[in-house]
Amino acid sequence: MAAEAHGKCVEVFGDMLPSVRKIAALGNASDPFMPLFLEKVNLSGKAAGIEIVPVTVRSADEIAAAFATILKGGAGALVMQGSLPSRTVAALALKQRLPAGSFTRSFAEVGGLMSYGPNATDSFQRGLYFVIKILQGGKPAEIPAEQPTKFELVINLKTAKALGLEIPATLLARADEVIE
Repeated sequence: MAAEAHGKCVEVFGDMLPSVRKIAALGNASDPFMPLFLEKVNLSGKAAGIEIVPVTVRSADEIAAAFATILKGGAGALVMQGSLPSRTVAALALKQRLPAGSFTRSFAEVGGLMSYGPNATDSFQRGLYFVIKILQGGKPAEIPAEQPTKFELVINLKTAKALGLEIPATLLARADEVIE
């Protein structure tokens, strides 16, 4: 589900930054889901007419160097794979004046421009359903798996202001939360 949410970040950037023609996809090479992350981000980029520039790192130590590659490549925004350290990427993106998004809410909370992903509260509450079923004697293998059904768009307006961005009112109205 995270890969699809990362793709949705590309769509949101298309609405937020209509002049952006190139978005970097910062992937974690040690994450087995990185190929799926890149596939979904590329699909969303193609649909929106936005070129996706994949940049991968193997460890947090390589993130700063990856930003040099991203900036050299002319990316106007960045989508970060959620398994990378949010605080580090958010701080570097702000320092380099690069709008950045991810699927984890914590990314927007620590200074990233935006996040789009599953509503964690709803997911935890649905998790209780499974616990109750198991405590009532249900066999885990017989309980159907579920995907998240509630998603949230979080926009960090403080970061937008620091980047000198004017977020369209229509996008702010769609946001589930605006951090001011």
